[in-house]
Amino acid sequence: MKNKGLMATVIVILLFLGATLVYQLGMSRGNNQAATTTTTTSEKAEKTVGILQYVSHEALDAITNGIKEGLKESGYTEGDNLTIEFQNGQADQSKLATMSQQLLNKNADVLVGVATPAAQALANVTQDVPIVLGAVTDPVGANLVVDMDKPGGNITGVSDKAPVGAQIKLAKEIMPDAQTVGILYSSTEDNSKYQVAEAEDAATENGLTTKKYAVPSSNEIAQTVQVMAQEVDFIYIPLDNTIANAMQTVVGEANKTKTPIITSVDTMVEQGGLATVGQDQFTIGVETGKMVAAILDGTSEPATTPIYTFSDGETIINQAQADFLGITIPDSIKQDATLVNGDDTTESSNAE
Repeated sequence: MKNKGLMATVIVILLFLGATLVYQLGMSRGNNQAATTTTTTSEKAEKTVGILQYVSHEALDAITNGIKEGLKESGYTEGDNLTIEFQNGQADQSKLATMSQQLLNKNADVLVGVATPAAQALANVTQDVPIVLGAVTDPVGANLVVDMDKPGGNITGVSDKAPVGAQIKLAKEIMPDAQTVGILYSSTEDNSKYQVAEAEDAATENGLTTKKYAVPSSNEIAQTVQVMAQEVDFIYIPLDNTIANAMQTVVGEANKTKTPIITSVDTMVEQGGLATVGQDQFTIGVETGKMVAAILDGTSEPATTPIYTFSDGETIINQAQADFLGITIPDSIKQDATLVNGDDTTESSNAE
């Protein structure tokens, strides 16, 4: 009986020790998992990014949203390890200067200028804090960097330089009888003037005569388009924030005489332009966000980081607008294009 009692006691003790060991192993494993989770979520230190957007319109709004997505894909999420200080200058140069200083005072780790005037305003307030260009057509011409491959200062970024030659060529292929193109642009934007010269050269190469129509402000756009509609076969709009911000007005006036519009960005095609060859604006923003993240991580320095440029563009056609204008898009173009119908849908490649 004593042996049986002793045996029972040993068994109880062994069971207790085993249970204790299992519990301790479980706790240890749980602690390790918690530690791993903590390491993952706090892998990147909290940072502050200041974004200055020149003005509100669909193209620039898409770029800003893309910047946030690019940061998120790179491990920086608002409300977790990232604070974004955002300012919108609404095309007011004095506001841009004030807002640039405000963002600098927020101790931002990186500043982002969305569009050329915003980037120039930021460059005027600091030569120390890294600045990333979000959609600047000609960084060298805008005196923001000394070289596209070796910027050399505290600025690098993404260029939204459009394939102007391909856009004019597309216009001629869609409208082979066209003889005169009217170029509508703002006289106050440096990036626009740069593209106008390219458009003139491209037009000449495609057998077109050009007429330039510069507007000093959005107030003159409606009247200018009315004049253009009587003098040209189609309108070409370069990357221009003033015109983009008034795209509804441009389309409204041009549609009265069924004058086609060739644009530089996808969002303007969706708003009533006929076609373009260009980059998706959101994608431009994503690339900008990733570049910001690399600087935050310390794996990239503005002075030695080349300006990112896109090597090709996508053909985008507004089929509804083509139908309204009575223009037949050749199948050879449609089969490789993305077709959009105003604000409705954007999906179709290899259209039937």
